[in-house]
Amino acid sequence: MNRPPHVHGFPRPPLALVGHDHPVGGSGASPADRDTTPPGSSPAPGDATDAALRAELRERTADLQRLKAEYDNYRKRVRRDRQAVAEIAVSNVLSRLLPVLDALAEATAQGEVTDGFARVARALETELASLGLQGVAAPGAPFDPTLHEAVTCTHTDRVTCPTCSAVLRQGYRVGGQLLRPAEVVVAAPDG
Repeated sequence: MNRPPHVHGFPRPPLALVGHDHPVGGSGASPADRDTTPPGSSPAPGDATDAALRAELRERTADLQRLKAEYDNYRKRVRRDRQAVAEIAVSNVLSRLLPVLDALAEATAQGEVTDGFARVARALETELASLGLQGVAAPGAPFDPTLHEAVTCTHTDRVTCPTCSAVLRQGYRVGGQLLRPAEVVVAAPDG
């Protein structure tokens, strides 16, 4: 343990010669008489040393607590940054796979996805969903301009609010990030 530079050890008792009742260089008073401090007088040198050591201990404890708090904040920031980098990497990969999903949707609509290829397509969709990829449009869903891009709009009395009547191209998101808005046909109420 480091000691402050102004403290050079613990107070030592005065030296005493063997066979004498008073310490060397002392006034002849007994140790009990010397250790009592009259009220209102200054504390003994040992008390000042103890106070200095306690003050330094408090200061070092506060420094240690500040250092621990800084380290905890650093660990939280690193964990948050790693999570953000992982989310960005996943969204970049998934956005590059959107043309593949568009081709699969088109082939499915034309009836070309059959047998083994259908199993591969389902497995791909399952794995992409496990990474957090979600479609953002379905026919009959309310129109949301933050998720949908209206390609055309028709007016009808069968709806009470703007609704997606058909999905021309599916939109996708990962978590809270929109990768691509869905292209939809919107049915709006008359009037």
